[in-house]
This record gives sequence, C-alpha cells and structure tokens, in this order.
Amino acid sequence: MRIRNRIAIAQINCSVGDLEGNCSKIIEMAEKAREAGASLLLTPELSLCGYPPEDLLLRQGFLRACDEKLAELAERADWIPMVIGHPVLESGKRYNAASLLRSGRIEKNFYKRELPNYAVFDEERYFESGSEAVVFDLQGTKFGLAVCEDIWKPEAAKAARQAGAQVLLVLNASPFHIDKQQTRYQVVSERISGNGFPVVYANLVGGQDELVFDGASFAMDSRGRIAMRMPSFEEGLGIVDFEGEHPVQGEIHPEPQLEESVYRALCLGVADYVGKNRFPGVLLGLSGGIDSALTLAIAVDALGAEKVHAVMMPSRYTSAMSFEDSREMAKILGVRYSEIPIGNICDSFLDALSAEFAGLPANTAEENIQARARGTLLMALSNKHGSIVLTTGNKSEMAVGYSTLYGDMAGGFCVLKDIKKTLVYRLSEYRNGISRVIPQRVIDRPPSAELRDNQKDQDSLPSYEVLDAVMEGYMEQDLSLAEIVKRGIDEKDARRVVHLIRINEYKRRQSPVGIRINQRGFGRDWRYPITSRFLDEY
Repeated sequence: MRIRNRIAIAQINCSVGDLEGNCSKIIEMAEKAREAGASLLLTPELSLCGYPPEDLLLRQGFLRACDEKLAELAERADWIPMVIGHPVLESGKRYNAASLLRSGRIEKNFYKRELPNYAVFDEERYFESGSEAVVFDLQGTKFGLAVCEDIWKPEAAKAARQAGAQVLLVLNASPFHIDKQQTRYQVVSERISGNGFPVVYANLVGGQDELVFDGASFAMDSRGRIAMRMPSFEEGLGIVDFEGEHPVQGEIHPEPQLEESVYRALCLGVADYVGKNRFPGVLLGLSGGIDSALTLAIAVDALGAEKVHAVMMPSRYTSAMSFEDSREMAKILGVRYSEIPIGNICDSFLDALSAEFAGLPANTAEENIQARARGTLLMALSNKHGSIVLTTGNKSEMAVGYSTLYGDMAGGFCVLKDIKKTLVYRLSEYRNGISRVIPQRVIDRPPSAELRDNQKDQDSLPSYEVLDAVMEGYMEQDLSLAEIVKRGIDEKDARRVVHLIRINEYKRRQSPVGIRINQRGFGRDWRYPITSRFLDEY
C-alpha cells in the first residue's frame, strides 16, 4: 500500500477573539502534523477567530486583525500546507472563508456558499455568499473545499466535483445537540452518493457561551463508510491516510451514548465558560434537591473541587434530610461548604412588609422572599470573591415559570437550562454509575422547593413526564395544542402547561445564559414576543 497523502485534522478548542491564542494552537497542531508525516493540516470553520464571533464581525478593526494574523500564520508555519477558517473583508463585503496556506503565502481563498439563518445561526447578518468552487492539487490528488452548511445542501459539493475535486475537505463549527452526529453522517453520505468522492469532516470542539461543539471529526469513504472518527469533546490531531483518492481505514473512536454525551457536553460548557471568561471559580446554592446536586457534580467534574463552593441556605421549611444530604454530597466531592441560615433575613423582610401584607393570605410572595434572600447572599459572595454563581434551575422549570426572578434565577450561568427534569434524573443516575456522588434519596425523594410546609412540585404542576412531553411538543417541535392532545396528553394538562410557557416569557428573557443540548433551547433559537395574545389551537 502506497500512502499518497496524509491529511491531519486539527480538532481544536478556539476562543472567540483570541487571535494569538488560536494561532498558537494551530501552529502547535501543525508541528504535530509535520512530525506525523502529514501532507496537509485541516482546521475547523473560523478557527483563526473562533466561532461564532457575532457582531465582532461588524468591526473593521477585528477584520483587519484577522487579516494580519492570517498572513503571519502563513509565514510562521510555512513547512506544511494548511487550510484555515477565517473571516475576510473583500471589496466591502464580508465572507466566511477557508484559505489554503502554502509555502509561506495565502494561495487560494474559498468563500462559504450556503449561509445558515435558522436555529442558533444568523450568518446572513454578517456574510455574503460565495459562488466559486476552489480545488487544489496535493501530490497528485485534487482536493475541494466546503465550509459547514455547504455540506448540508447539494450545490457546493456538486460544484467542487464539477471543478475536478476527488476528495472534499469540509471545515465545520457544528454545535452539539442530542443525536447530532447521526444527522451529520446522513447528510455527508447524501453528498457522497451524489458525487462519488470521499469527505473529510473537521469539526470544532469546545464551549462558547450557550453553544458546545463536540468535535467528533471524521472521514467517510466514497461508499459512505466511516474510515476514521475522532473522540468527542476532546482536542486532538486526527490522521486520515489516502491511497490515491481513497481513505485508508483508520482509528474509529466509539460514540458516547446519550447520557454520556450530554453530561460531557455540560462539563465542557461549564469548563470553557468559566475558564475562557477567567472566573476564579464557581459557587452555587446546594438545597438537598436533585437539580442542585447534579449541578454540583458537573461543576466539580468540569473544574475540580478546589474551584467550587457550595452554600446551603436553610429556612424553617428546610428538612433534616436536605441538611444531611447536602453535607454528605459536599463531603464526598470535597468542595468548600457553607451553611448560612436565612430565617432571620426573611423575618426582617416580612416585618418591613407587615403593614402592606396585613389581612392578606400567605402566597408566593412569602415563598419568593426566601428565594430572593438566597439569591442576594449568593451574589454577595460572588462580588466578594469573584466566583460566578451557577444557577440550578432546569428546562422544565424555566418553561413554566417555576422559578423566582432575582431569587433562584440570580446568577451568571445556568448549567441545566436546556435539561428537562426527566433527563435530570437520567443524568444523575448516569453520574452515580461512574462513582457515587449524589445520595440516592436525593434521586428517590419527590421534588420540592421547600418554601412551605409539605410542599411538592406536583401540588401545582402535572407530573414531569407529562410536563416534559407537552413542552417538547409545543416548544421544541412547534406543535399546536390539538396535535399535542392527539399524542395522548390530557387536554387540561396540555392547556395548563402551554399557558404557563406563554405567560413566563418575561422571566426567561431575564435568565442567565445556559448550555444548549437540544435542537431548540430557551436561548438564541427561541425568539418569542413577551407581549402576545396568539394561541395556536389547531
């Protein structure tokens, strides 16, 4: 067997705007690629500047700095050809580019043709579409270029094939969501079947605000078979050997199952949000409930116990079980643990409000005072020590407003923002399957906010199985009420959940950013008006 080309994939974790740091990572990978005998280094989409740069792209200074760094990269790493993703301004128009750097210069520029403008993508705001195919020769084989969305539509791959490409190289910044990898395989195999050439798919890895990129770069041969697959959620250099235009079977790393992939995505999202924003650590309210327990486990796995501070803030309604389980979990994980009672604080608020509350029955006003006292304490600790507060609410609660503004919603990053309550339990069981960190009765006990005597979540909500099913249909799949009911959901429950979703948009607008793991989350891909009277009945 004669290897004609060895393509190295730089699956790197880029930071938006860190041109020097990203450039250094690319050079480090280029050195490793040279040592491995590679003939080309392929990087992810916009690897030079990080993805997505959003409105940084509107700044002339940012684009000039990218141009300068690209030219510098070509000069500094002239020992191996590279394909680099970067933005470029040409004749007053911005393009999402992939450039071939060879022999110390920028040899060819390919401009992304298909600009996604759905879900979390907003590229038509920033870029113009390219139209020309780019093909280059590397040791007798002709390689074509495409950028991310180009592979999801047939035109760019077809144009590359017509221009003579024998292999298609694709630069990607494809965010993670559940089952995304299988969708990628299907799309790439469709392009292969239509053009008859193999594809090398290089994907970004790392967290950027609410997005997580899972890597999992791969090569697929001309028959649609996986020839190589890199690990998920890890930086690294992947190698794809070619015998002529055919990829040689290489290492295929296993794909994580659902719970593992989501858990690792959450850990990576937390690690990069905290690390890239240079927070010294995190703190969170540990209540004895399952959401805060799972958040604590993720924080420790992502950052290490030394960077995590758990704070128990009991009220008169806090059960002995909550005390015991919080102390046990903090001990198991080895985190700093504090207890700050809030009873006297709440009493002071109620004393101040006694004249205004006189003669009125107790309701959520008294309950929310407890949550806001806790939020104030956590934010005070954050201000004093510089650590960011991780909020512990989940997607189910965020959907129906089962959360308190300036209370348990107070903080800087919401780890479980896109995690349904039913998935919270599955992730907790998954984590305990690795090593026991969450006391079992935290998982087994009925969920409660413990803001009044004998309170249970299901006192005022349908079961979480029903709630999550309604939310998934209405919020993630855009189903009408009638369509949800046809799935076997009681109409009263469906109407109640949809009503709560609609009236709590004002809360979600004020919530901290959180990690997206579904095809639709309460973030950049959910843009509903706060003020609206429309209800999709049918």
